[in-house]
Amino acid sequence: MRIALVHYWLVGMRGGERVLEALCELYPQADVFTHVYEPSAISEKIRSHRVRTTFIQKLPFATKLYKQYLPLMPCALEQLDLHDYDLVISSESGPAKGIIVRPDAAHICYCHSPMRYIWDMYSGYLGGKGLVTKAAMRAAFHYMRIWDVTSATRVDRFIANSSYTAARIRKYWRREASVVPPPVEIQRFEASSGDEGYYLWLGQLVQYKRPDIAVRAFNASGRRLVVVGKGEELSRMRKMASGNIRFEEKADDSTVKRLLEGCRALVFPGVEDFGIAPIEAMASGKPVVAFRRGGALDLIVERKNGIFFDEQTPEALNEAIDDIEADRSWIEPEAIRSDLKKFSPEQFKRRIEEIVDETIGA
Repeated sequence: MRIALVHYWLVGMRGGERVLEALCELYPQADVFTHVYEPSAISEKIRSHRVRTTFIQKLPFATKLYKQYLPLMPCALEQLDLHDYDLVISSESGPAKGIIVRPDAAHICYCHSPMRYIWDMYSGYLGGKGLVTKAAMRAAFHYMRIWDVTSATRVDRFIANSSYTAARIRKYWRREASVVPPPVEIQRFEASSGDEGYYLWLGQLVQYKRPDIAVRAFNASGRRLVVVGKGEELSRMRKMASGNIRFEEKADDSTVKRLLEGCRALVFPGVEDFGIAPIEAMASGKPVVAFRRGGALDLIVERKNGIFFDEQTPEALNEAIDDIEADRSWIEPEAIRSDLKKFSPEQFKRRIEEIVDETIGA
């Protein structure tokens, strides 16, 4: 069986690329297709496969400005010749599922998120843009919504990374999805009882992850916060933060492991489709303070491995942290780590194989 893996873009190693990496391990014979490819930013496991790109790769400064070419990506996907492949697995967060396969081939889509910027977070992405940019985005995204819904009908089977993503697939595409959490390398972490008194924010510094809520909350409380990550919000967060907040741009594995082992808890104020950082925190025996919405609802059992707050405000976050400060008796590192096998790479691969077999009728 000839297999193709289609991923939106390959310019760094984040959660979506870890899923692709696991798929590459599961199907070592597969070819990889993507819009834009920067080999130096991608793992050896993915680079070991034959990687082909769409015409987006040939456009000026494509590896840096790929998001500017978003309106061209539907057309680029439809020009890929996948006639030789019996199974295509698309990895969807940006445009990836809109490929055209032959009638007797199977197309399975693993969806990290329907494109946020054209659906539920559309207004937020428009905010702060100039009049000309807004007008262009409105026109382009209107067309992309039509294409996005139409291309969803080409998929034989959807897999979602969380119940929240499955609900968004149902809302925007009117399709049902099986839920398979993405693989997290929980074996890299150990349950730690260390507590150096700081809280941790971990992730890419982008608006929808709401690092501003964490920074404002810790500005007000004076408690120590370490912010780990880079992104478009980094400069603004630095200017906003008071002296009790430290920034760590270096987010390599050893730094993340060390900071997780020493923190009191992870703060998770955004609405995310899944959330790998909370799993890594739990694997380190640390509780998570999360906004009660999104993928966090699949992960957190209150006062077993974390607590929720119900309003996306600095005040609500601080109230939840006050609760942890007042009573930490329920925080048991080994108990927090105990129920994470369902997020292992082995479990992910087993579930994908089962769904593939069901879909192709093996």
